[in-house]
Amino acid sequence: MSSIDERPKGENQSQMTVEAALPSRFARALAFLAILVAGLCGGLIGYAVTDLQVSGDGGVAAGIGGVVGALGAATGVAVVSVLALRAMTEWHTLEERERALQRKRDTRSNPQR
Repeated sequence: MSSIDERPKGENQSQMTVEAALPSRFARALAFLAILVAGLCGGLIGYAVTDLQVSGDGGVAAGIGGVVGALGAATGVAVVSVLALRAMTEWHTLEERERALQRKRDTRSNPQR
């Protein structure tokens, strides 16, 4: 039976295990703030563009344009934020895994008695 996790079993397994970590709270908060700001900007742009295109009283149409603009901009920034946070997490995981392997190599080359 083959498994996806092909780590060696044994007493040094705890040194080889690297847990995937969430991005920092600051990074997640910054991504959330970017999504909110993009939604606000998209809403303002959507409202303004629709208001300029409609002659007369186009309050409902301008409101719909604002909502569509806000949703579009927030969705786009959310996709980019998720991809950036995932890439950052993967990068940190790979660095940690490399450090763990280096510690294991150092332990093998310089065993302490």
